Amino acid sequence: MPRDYATSPRTKLRRSDRAVTDDVWIKALLQRAPIGILATVHDGQPFLNSNIFIYDENKHAIYLHTARVGHTRANIEINDRVCFTIYEMGRLLPAKTALEFSVEYASVVVFGTATRLSETKEATDALHHLLRKYAPHLQAGQDYRPVMPEELVRTSVYRICIEEWSGKKKEVPADFPGAYTYGG
Repeated sequence: MPRDYATSPRTKLRRSDRAVTDDVWIKALLQRAPIGILATVHDGQPFLNSNIFIYDENKHAIYLHTARVGHTRANIEINDRVCFTIYEMGRLLPAKTALEFSVEYASVVVFGTATRLSETKEATDALHHLLRKYAPHLQAGQDYRPVMPEELVRTSVYRICIEEWSGKKKEVPADFPGAYTYGG
């Protein structure tokens, strides 16, 4: 009898052989991924927003920012439940039949709640943490002026409190016949 996915736990994967339960692996992927995708919902309509982000292991939270106004902010103000995902694509894996073509990948899906930060210090710290991730070769106060409190009114900074996550990956041996990199 087929599994009822509508009542399955949200982190239960269909392919258990691809599930990753190692928190160290999940945290490492969250640390190195350059882009994440935030999912919100309003009135039954899903919205996706691609974002730069940071994972703060000490707070077990993800931080990101968006425009001061827009669907993300409006949606989170109505419903703070969110989903956030990151992924890496590996090699493409050809096969003898079209149905069997595949790809290597690694991904993490996070479930939690999002809060727009109203406290100046936490929002400023999150933005500076983002700058350290994406511009580690530049120094605040030397290469650029740090974020000023009055500038925070021009952006919305969010903390996603992580409730659950799941990791997933597909890897094949290095000598997989015909494996190739997309675009190469």
